Amino acid sequence: MTIREFKMPDVGEGLTEAEILKWYVQPGDTVTDGQVVCEVETAKAAVELPIPFDGVVHALLFEEGTTVDVGQVIISVQTGDAGAGAPVQTAAAPVAEAAAAAAPAAPAEEPVAEARQPVLVGYGVSTASTKRRPRKATAATAAQNGTAAPAAPAAPAAPVLPAVPAQPTGERPLAKPPVRKLAKDLGIDLASVVPTGDGGVVTREDVHAAAAAAIAPQAVPAAAAPVAAQAQAQAPVAEAAVTETSARETRIPVKGVRKVTAQAMVGSAFTAPHVTEFITLDVTRTMKLVQELKDDPDLAGLRINPLLLIAKAVLVAIRRNPDVNASWDEAAQEIVLKHYVNLGIAAATPRGLIVPNIKDAHAKTLGELSESLSSLVATARDGKTSPADMQNGTITITNVGVFGVDTGTPILNPGESAILAVGAIKLQPWVHKGKVKPRQVTTLALSFDHRLIDGELGSKFLADIAAVLEHPRRLITWS
Repeated sequence: MTIREFKMPDVGEGLTEAEILKWYVQPGDTVTDGQVVCEVETAKAAVELPIPFDGVVHALLFEEGTTVDVGQVIISVQTGDAGAGAPVQTAAAPVAEAAAAAAPAAPAEEPVAEARQPVLVGYGVSTASTKRRPRKATAATAAQNGTAAPAAPAAPAAPVLPAVPAQPTGERPLAKPPVRKLAKDLGIDLASVVPTGDGGVVTREDVHAAAAAAIAPQAVPAAAAPVAAQAQAQAPVAEAAVTETSARETRIPVKGVRKVTAQAMVGSAFTAPHVTEFITLDVTRTMKLVQELKDDPDLAGLRINPLLLIAKAVLVAIRRNPDVNASWDEAAQEIVLKHYVNLGIAAATPRGLIVPNIKDAHAKTLGELSESLSSLVATARDGKTSPADMQNGTITITNVGVFGVDTGTPILNPGESAILAVGAIKLQPWVHKGKVKPRQVTTLALSFDHRLIDGELGSKFLADIAAVLEHPRRLITWS
């Protein structure tokens, strides 16, 4: 009998971590190949993970609610296959202890697999990329595990802290790919960055701090204080702050949807040079067309709304201005023109804001586009949007008008060239045929990546969208 280990797979291309929402099995349960053992959340979607072999659950290495890096072992299963995997300890251990033991066990497995291991989606990360230093135990961790020593032994922990700031000579700094890219974009050498993450991992905040220090050298002396003294000084202050403000503040852990959204928006804002242009227009004719389409028996059963015609207007404008539909390849220093449109639609869900996209939207008829929009929104609200549905988007629409907002300056979805914000449609006085009349008016805001789209192209693209919505017959004449 051997113990086989199941690692957290990359359930969406390029993802680095996932939160375990729920375990469906417990130690001692029998599992079969393909059986769902847990549900995880990542990339703003809940995904069920099936296990790829038969056996009896030996141990669950992480508790529900824990965020786990891709490539870490999350469950071990006792099987009857000889040589299927390296033996591990058979004694049952608490989840927290098993998770801690998993870190030093990883190096023993590293030499076995030289190639990437196939996972549910794509090929995940290579084994080497998940290698980490053993995490240093902190006083809080020791106390939680019931192994806290008296106050006197706490002194030896001090020498450990000064070792964190300096990266070992000749050793590659530990950092996740998005952090490495951020450092490259900001011109920061990771080897010179003081890591504050667990196990000496460089975080995004560390890179920003290093960039700020480079801009303001006068701040360096203050930042150069010994880390040990700084940590000792900050600890009681933080504890006191929580105590004093616990009745007045609520601290919410940043994870799941909020964490992914924050990382994506910061990455986009600091990577792509944003430009936003606005246009206010009369959409009375479009609103009349929406009502006519609702009454059309050929479209019975389909959801017809202004967003449908706005999406169609965007697709027509892309056809007239194909260069807006592109992406920036930083590694190759190339602009990639897309000959397809995966139209993203920002959707508010119980889990937070997500941006699934309609694949090949450019090739769909009005009826097919309506069906895709309805399916996309329903799936998102049910929390069933898959990571694949949110990948490879090209241009996005966000409808802030449903909240009564006139417009906004939207941030690009990472990897996309533009995003259109649609404001509320309101009855306003408007000059129509030489007379002031009440007309249905809205404001559009287009944010675009200035590396890809210059002012002229961006202006023409936005003007074409507005022209279609002012005179919807152009949906036919410009198609």
